[in-house]
Amino acid sequence: MTSQQASFVGEHKSIRWLLAVCLALAVVCVALLAYTPPFDRDGLIHHLQIPKLYLQHGSIYEIPDLVFSYYPMNLDMLYMGALWLGSDILPKYIHMAFAFATALLLFFHLKKRLPDTYAWLGAIFFLSIPVIVKLSVTVYVDLGLVFFSTAALLLLFRWLETKRWQHLLLAGFCGGLGIGTKYNGLLVLFILTFMVPVLWIRSQVSHQRAAGPAVKAAVLFCLAALLAASPWLIRNAVWTGNPIYPLYNGFFNRAATPAEDTTTSDGEAQGGGVRGVFATRHVLYGENIWQLLLLPVRIFFHEAQDDDPRYFDGRLNPFLLILPLLALLCIRKQANKRIQREQIALATFCLLYFLFAFNTGVLRIRYLVPMVPFLVILSMYGLHHNIEMLTAKHVAKQNVALAIWLLPITLMLIWNGHYLYGQFKKIDPLSYINGRLSRDEYLAKQLPEYQVMQYANKHLPASAKILCVFMGWRGYYLDKPHSFDYGNQNGLIALLNKPEITVEKIGQWLKEKGFSHLLIRRDLLYNQLRNEEISTQQLWVKLEQRHLLPLSSNQEYTLYQAF
Repeated sequence: MTSQQASFVGEHKSIRWLLAVCLALAVVCVALLAYTPPFDRDGLIHHLQIPKLYLQHGSIYEIPDLVFSYYPMNLDMLYMGALWLGSDILPKYIHMAFAFATALLLFFHLKKRLPDTYAWLGAIFFLSIPVIVKLSVTVYVDLGLVFFSTAALLLLFRWLETKRWQHLLLAGFCGGLGIGTKYNGLLVLFILTFMVPVLWIRSQVSHQRAAGPAVKAAVLFCLAALLAASPWLIRNAVWTGNPIYPLYNGFFNRAATPAEDTTTSDGEAQGGGVRGVFATRHVLYGENIWQLLLLPVRIFFHEAQDDDPRYFDGRLNPFLLILPLLALLCIRKQANKRIQREQIALATFCLLYFLFAFNTGVLRIRYLVPMVPFLVILSMYGLHHNIEMLTAKHVAKQNVALAIWLLPITLMLIWNGHYLYGQFKKIDPLSYINGRLSRDEYLAKQLPEYQVMQYANKHLPASAKILCVFMGWRGYYLDKPHSFDYGNQNGLIALLNKPEITVEKIGQWLKEKGFSHLLIRRDLLYNQLRNEEISTQQLWVKLEQRHLLPLSSNQEYTLYQAF
């Protein structure tokens, strides 16, 4: 088959109609999954709780007890508008919109470089990838970072085509909006800033490859990014002296304790780089040397699972690894030098981003998601080049060529579709949409602490103040004033371990702090107490007997009145 005949496979109208149907089906399914009250972890901890507190206060204000309140909040401000309108489901659709916007970027980028069918396939493949589906139905901010990161690099490609500086500045501005969305955008900015001069020099003819314009471009790009991110950087500098608080607080504030400088952008403890990842996984999960060395491959396959740090807390698609590798194997056969440079740039970004993200010591799929759009683009190149090469050499009939072309596409989409089906079983949106479960009933099914929080909201007096112990900062559904005991030296758990402490002194401490009630996850508390001295365990038993009255309990969550 000639190359002209082979291109027929990528331009077949019936295939485009089929992909359009698949795209519409995926959009409808994700929209249905999102139409439920939020119960995702970070939404209840940060992305809804902080905007809710701002609305109650009437303005943005400093909340030192919640470290998440210092994170950049571009998308959270949009969520606050949705809460002001009275909907906490709308933030899911705001977050989802950034996935759709990213799919559009991929569509138009691919449409200019490959047959139209690959543009449609790239959009549907991206939107149906498990981690993108998962994020699209949660109140997170990762898809905002994905959109701005994708826009930044694709605008750099556009700048190299047009040589117009406004495209470079707009790319930098998008990079800055990514930082203002999530601190992981700093990593994107770091990589792109160093890629800008390389891309400029490689795009010029040999006698025009001067270093001056390349450095100037990198500086302008970086300044535009910092300008876009400046509102949140200035806020944190004024509040804490550290523009990216709590990251690297030991650098900006020399008096900071080591514990203040060991969190990731999602507030998780860092693991000491690559060595920390290997050591942690070996100790916690018993992984052998081959399992550890194959970590970069394992994250793409079925082993990955949602909500389980051992299995990377998310899922990708193995074709995101296989097809980009095939694209890179064929890169020397690419006649168009501009497209060849773009593919190298995409692969370089993905490799550097993975290495830097891996070095933070926390390996989760969600932290790698800015790579996904670029892996999708490379996947479309890999599919196009290899299918056309195969059909041109070995297939004489177009219907057989079409069947060969459909095989990998079918496998790609079946993988994603299986995950999408599983989400309907897990989230069960139809029970809420058709009215079989009320809002309270649905949330009680998804969140074991919800019933106890509702009891507190309905029955406690307005003067009540609740101390939440081992609640993981999840306070969005708790309307009464509350604070979190998160293991700091001035908290209840630390107080139990102090020498010469008595039950009476703890009771007095609760009164002085104004805590009238305690909301405790008992299983985690008892696990903690088992690691303490016998005297500490006995002290807690006496405190429960003499000063705490249980009011409401569900599973491991109990609300106590302190007296």
